[in-house]
Amino acid sequence: MTGTPTFAVITGTEVHRVIGGRENEVVDVVETAYRLHGAGRTVNPDSYFLRFPDRPSARIIALPASVGGDTDVHGIKWISSFPENVAAGLPRASAVLILNDTTTGYPFACLESSIISAARTAASAALAATTLSRARRVRPRRLGFVGTGLIARYVHDYLAAAGFDFEAVGVHDLSEEHANGFRSYLRESSGTAAEVHDSAEKLIRSSDLVVFATVAGEPHVTDPEWFAHAPLVLHLSLRDLSEDVVLGAYNVVDDIDHCLKAGTSPHLAEQSVGHRDFVAGTLFDALEGTLDVPAGRPVVFSPFGLGVLDLAVARHVHDRLAASGDLAEVPGFFHDLHRHQAPPRPGGAG
Repeated sequence: MTGTPTFAVITGTEVHRVIGGRENEVVDVVETAYRLHGAGRTVNPDSYFLRFPDRPSARIIALPASVGGDTDVHGIKWISSFPENVAAGLPRASAVLILNDTTTGYPFACLESSIISAARTAASAALAATTLSRARRVRPRRLGFVGTGLIARYVHDYLAAAGFDFEAVGVHDLSEEHANGFRSYLRESSGTAAEVHDSAEKLIRSSDLVVFATVAGEPHVTDPEWFAHAPLVLHLSLRDLSEDVVLGAYNVVDDIDHCLKAGTSPHLAEQSVGHRDFVAGTLFDALEGTLDVPAGRPVVFSPFGLGVLDLAVARHVHDRLAASGDLAEVPGFFHDLHRHQAPPRPGGAG
């Protein structure tokens, strides 16, 4: 950044205009961020959870991060999760994201970030599904969703863009209304005829790629036998699987230190056995080809959700809008930029 600092506000409509229908482009951005993270060219501190004694299911999370390389940005995502919103017809999550210049530290953009968060989650899932399926030499043909909210919708679209073609799709949700709504979305958006399953067990046993995208706060899938057919599991919601299921699987995470905390299923497994040996490695390791991913065991990918991914996608959106001349800057956002002299007075005096 040179000259007088500027500040832009980027709406969800603009975010969608930049990345909507460009799933593979977003996957490339996310892969680059993963490779920078694996090479030690990022800073991704612990997330900070703001919780509420009177609303234990709700939380707001701060994810600070810094990304090097050509992305070259600092920033923070501030994302809320209020599950009660769903009953009122609102999405569970809402978010904003601030980008900071790496030279001056000045914030230069604020973006609506629920779309960015969903897109980077789905891009991470599609990248993991592609990479781990290739490593196993097994292409999944039957897709199942446990949880049918916004994330599930994005994951379906990103898997389709990645070239997955499923002969069967199943859905399961504790809410029959939500399950049927997602089935209708799949039919209308892609012509996919999905089957609604009345139990998680039936869905898991009939799927060889399982996507968990729930709001579960503790494990509710406890029987390793449900996974005896060795599916690939995208455990996006992190708290669905019991210790026994985790310990019986081949486990890949996005970042070991981040994923094994905050009561996630891998964290509970670590507390149960007192070590982390059940974690085979990270998605970066898989991208580098250093993991021997088995075809005969269930493979579970558990991504904690790294802030560096949000920043990378947000920087991509900002730069695309800036290049097209569509960046909406806020005049006068920084009022006093004079170190030793008084700023101009209102009305032009002084």
